[in-house]
Amino acid sequence: MAGPVGGPDLRHHGDAEVRDDGEKLTDLAVNVRTGTPPSWLREHIAGSLDGLAAYPDGRAARAAVAAHHGVPVERVLLTAGAAEAFVLLARALRVRRPVVVHPQFTEPEAALEDAGHAVGRVLLRASDGFRLDPALVPHDADLVVVGNPTNPTSVLHPADVLRQLARPGRFLVVDEAFMDAVQGERESLAGRTDVPGLVVLRSLTKTWGLAGLRVGYVVAEPEVVAELERAQPLWPVSSPALVAAQACVSARGAAEAADAADAVAADRGYLVGLLRGLGPYGVSVAGAAEGPFVLVRVPGAGVVRERLRSAGFAVRRGDTFPGLGADWVRVAVRDRSTSDSFVAALAGVLRTAG
Repeated sequence: MAGPVGGPDLRHHGDAEVRDDGEKLTDLAVNVRTGTPPSWLREHIAGSLDGLAAYPDGRAARAAVAAHHGVPVERVLLTAGAAEAFVLLARALRVRRPVVVHPQFTEPEAALEDAGHAVGRVLLRASDGFRLDPALVPHDADLVVVGNPTNPTSVLHPADVLRQLARPGRFLVVDEAFMDAVQGERESLAGRTDVPGLVVLRSLTKTWGLAGLRVGYVVAEPEVVAELERAQPLWPVSSPALVAAQACVSARGAAEAADAADAVAADRGYLVGLLRGLGPYGVSVAGAAEGPFVLVRVPGAGVVRERLRSAGFAVRRGDTFPGLGADWVRVAVRDRSTSDSFVAALAGVLRTAG
């Protein structure tokens, strides 16, 4: 059911766990793929620096993204990361009753609040595996935001279930920031043109390690794209970011992302297996994880997080996500050696705590 607004710190993000003295920790708090950006992508970006005197021209990158998803170019808007897209949506769309499905990335709700909207919440339950029930969304909600796969639960909602949320007079905003980390991009709606009011957000930050460059995009109906574009400042995406976007959706980029998704799936399965071995300590993994991270319930997670830091590991606290409590942490999927070391450290912390 729709929940009240207030409580968790919506402005807390995983990068806060590794700032300052956190730089020396093994980073399991931020969901950016390790070893990125790859050398070939760095070279593409570096090659753009000679043209910095010219104003950015996003036409080629916009056309490349449109071709990648098989949609007309008028349905694509390039943005300075997905975060900018949330701000544009909050400021440009005229809505009366926006609703955000939680637990999920908190920036959409924060942007809506900053734009003066009273935001409703739909809270999914751990007992249901954080699966989406469309009946929980109020009928009169005229903007609905949902992540897929959802951060932090790592749940991948079926496209057909999301499609049930669409209706005339409603914007259905689907945050697919982690969809390129899903094998085959199953359940993606980015190429769909038959869903009324659909707005899909994508980020190139996670798979490609471009958080510092700020690049993402929106796929939506041309009228919505035009409205959002009018709300953008001039030249919002830098020339290096445009070059990166074009490279990431190229044939080479798509192939590498697919390989990375396969590797993430295998490493995630390994990590989940290790964590399940800590069941006697009360540890459990939420849902059927499909993203490059897992949501883990750990008794006394606040104390455990601090002791893990002393052991050299940073994980993302879960209590800043609406719908979660103090016993949750989010853990990024890394290579198997890192998972071995992390779970051994977690087991040691839990044994000491017990």
